[in-house]
Amino acid sequence: MKQPLPTILPQMHRLKNNMILRRRSLWPLREVIARLERWESPLTQDATSIYFKDFLTTPLLPSRQWRLIVDILAGLLDLYLSRVSDRLNEIMKVLSIIATIFMPLTFLVGVYGMNFAHMPELKWRYGYYGGWTVIFPVAGCMVLYFKKKEWI
Repeated sequence: MKQPLPTILPQMHRLKNNMILRRRSLWPLREVIARLERWESPLTQDATSIYFKDFLTTPLLPSRQWRLIVDILAGLLDLYLSRVSDRLNEIMKVLSIIATIFMPLTFLVGVYGMNFAHMPELKWRYGYYGGWTVIFPVAGCMVLYFKKKEWI
């Protein structure tokens, strides 16, 4: 999966909650059957206790399977959220690199954008081109640095 789909998360939550609800409803049934198996009454015979014992062990299997399914769903949910987090980290990395490249450029433009009367570069004939010859190498050096670090 290249990009996690936003529709998967609610489905996974719904499945996990459904399985937890079924397991919670199954466990009290086990307790009731255990009491029936130990209960001595003239209405029950010894032969029926065998069926209670059989019925008592039967809900254990689905309960274990449901617990396993809930654990698998929890793992899948963690994996999905981890993938979403990785994608967000990649986006934040790109935005941080772009902001870092433009930070010194913003500083240079801010300094030369001030309207002071006694800035020597403002009266210089090639001041505009000189500004660009400073801005482009600074941006290029930043890009080369990030490529060397393998961040881009």
